[in-house]
Amino acid sequence: MRQLTLEIEPRPALGREDFLVSKGNRAAVEWIDRWPEWPAPSLALAGPAGSGKSHLAQVWRARSCAVALQGAELLQTLPSLPDNNTQHCLIDEADRLAGDPVGEENLFHIYNRLNQQAGHLLLVGRSLPMRWPLEMPDLRSRLATAVPVELAMPDDALMQALLVKLFSDRQLLPGKGVIEFLIMRMERSYAAASRIVSEMDTRALEERREVRLPLARAVLHDLDRQERSVAEPHLEFERTEETEG
Repeated sequence: MRQLTLEIEPRPALGREDFLVSKGNRAAVEWIDRWPEWPAPSLALAGPAGSGKSHLAQVWRARSCAVALQGAELLQTLPSLPDNNTQHCLIDEADRLAGDPVGEENLFHIYNRLNQQAGHLLLVGRSLPMRWPLEMPDLRSRLATAVPVELAMPDDALMQALLVKLFSDRQLLPGKGVIEFLIMRMERSYAAASRIVSEMDTRALEERREVRLPLARAVLHDLDRQERSVAEPHLEFERTEETEG
């Protein structure tokens, strides 16, 4: 019988001391630590899903007392900032604003306001502003001065440390060989590591199983099967189109 689990998401440790530093993210960490001595009004932080962008952004937000906004908030109307003395701002998923007239206008307004107050803007997204399809020339010229910082995909050492941290955040103690097993077989990404640990946590509670190799094997097998089931209809659709063409 399965044990009923509560839908409570564990709170990850997001302090500066909790961030895992490696060759692929060291430059980003150094730039965040260097604030407020940035050579430009804005800094753009880019990387794949789960790469630690949001973690670093929250570290900076805590230090700078910045206002935090989501890109989606700027696609309709300009949110009212707390007061005219606001000096710093963080915009997550900022790349969503590119190509949207309202979004670009709002970002342009925020940039100018912060610049007038000698403030700073941290832009977080999957790609750097130089790759965004910006329509507004004035905004493009301003963002061209942003310090560009990219987070790389994790190496083996970082993946091991990341898995240890993710299990620790959920107060789980994996059995012998579990982390090594996962590193050898899982997709090499932060998002995949988070998804696997979350699924192992859920199933360990539901099925009253220990976090050992059998559970790790089962979770990887089921997640792979789920991904294949999603991909196969898409591939079948493409084959059908080719046949009809």
